[in-house]
Amino acid sequence: MELLPVVCLCLLTWSGTTFAAGNGPDVIKMVVKEGDDAILPCSLSTRENIVQKLFDWKRDGQKEVFLYDAGVTYGKDHPGQDEQFKQRVFHFPDQLPFGDASIVIRNTKVTDSGNYTCDFPRLQPRRRGLIELVVDPVLKDRTEENIPGAAPEPYVTILNQTKDWALLQCVVKGASPKPQLQWQDSGGNMVPAKDPQVTDRGGSYDIILQTTVTKTDHYRCVATQEEINHQVYTETLVPGFVPETPTGWIVGGVSGGLLLLLIIILVITCRKRRGSVV
Repeated sequence: MELLPVVCLCLLTWSGTTFAAGNGPDVIKMVVKEGDDAILPCSLSTRENIVQKLFDWKRDGQKEVFLYDAGVTYGKDHPGQDEQFKQRVFHFPDQLPFGDASIVIRNTKVTDSGNYTCDFPRLQPRRRGLIELVVDPVLKDRTEENIPGAAPEPYVTILNQTKDWALLQCVVKGASPKPQLQWQDSGGNMVPAKDPQVTDRGGSYDIILQTTVTKTDHYRCVATQEEINHQVYTETLVPGFVPETPTGWIVGGVSGGLLLLLIIILVITCRKRRGSVV
């Protein structure tokens, strides 16, 4: 028995995950986005039934990712799986009769990146496949990851408001590296703002960003630190701007109701007068 050879420079898409080969005949390089599922392929070229066989997946030669031994797996009857992969790695039982020892890693993390080996230690000669997994980070809220210097949720306030405009303020404190602040409307469009007020506290930054808006909408202040792939925002509703009709009447609420009632009364009165004249 031997592992299926890797075809160099091939490109295969399976269940939304892309596999790309190119590091030699025994290496498959996979690149996925953080949060996506990654399917790590491993099969015997003979497609022999491996239901009663043993195969072992490890990362960087040490961390136990997944082990299958004639129906016994990590998390079921066998201890030793690394905490990082518990409840996140699964095999494909229906594919075992066809020699398929592939696994899937759910909800990939950046720390999942590394070199994975698929090993059949009891085969003679012993065979092993190698996969290099690269998990590309994405911008997201990483508050729960307790990254030092990650910006907290912005503090948003309405400093002043009239019937025509509202002054909004966004404050972020103690962030490092220095975040970029931006105001956006409910459609995700950038809202023009004043120049930010930045205070450098020895590598930790306090930033204030103000903007003036003239429309009722949900506005959000977004803080982005691309260096650590962290992005967080706070949203607020600015109410109170009611546009006037061309005649100066306010349509809506009590005033709109009175206007409609007045029109109905006038129409009825006119009809009665016409009837009396006839």
